[in-house]
Amino acid sequence: MTVMTTADNRIAKPWYREPWPWILMVGPVTVIVAALVSAWIAISTNDGLVADDYYKQGLAAGETLAKSQKAQELGLSVSLRLTSDSIRIRLTSREADFPQPDALMMTMSHPTRAGIDQKISLKRSADGFQGDFNLPASGHWLILVEDDAKTWRLMGTVMLPASAEAVIGGAGSTVKPQS
Repeated sequence: MTVMTTADNRIAKPWYREPWPWILMVGPVTVIVAALVSAWIAISTNDGLVADDYYKQGLAAGETLAKSQKAQELGLSVSLRLTSDSIRIRLTSREADFPQPDALMMTMSHPTRAGIDQKISLKRSADGFQGDFNLPASGHWLILVEDDAKTWRLMGTVMLPASAEAVIGGAGSTVKPQS
């Protein structure tokens, strides 16, 4: 008579009834789901960082630098005050005979989110230039102010929300809050 061991008495279960195959599949399935989500995000959003006309923008860099240099030669500076629905700019020059333009163009650009950039046309008023706009999201913003003929430009950065008047003076300057 033979003695049966417990190993002989065990009945084999199908693979899908065992816990280990399922535990081992969790990692690859998680990676597949994460890859699909990443692909969906990449396809459905625009990064806004790559320009279609990068070559033309590169050629215009020299012209842009000349406009900034012109503003520096004229000693131009702007003081700007932002509210939730309007902007007021005062343009000053160290040149006494500097003619004030009829209008200014201001561009507020976010460094990484081009979809929320704003271009504002500012009309001359009694105390400077004014225009309507929507106060953008908080964070760092690039401010570009130029005359309507685009002969000069001033550029600086501002941190929003700004609690005081900001001054941009000369090319590439940063905003200095005034008390």
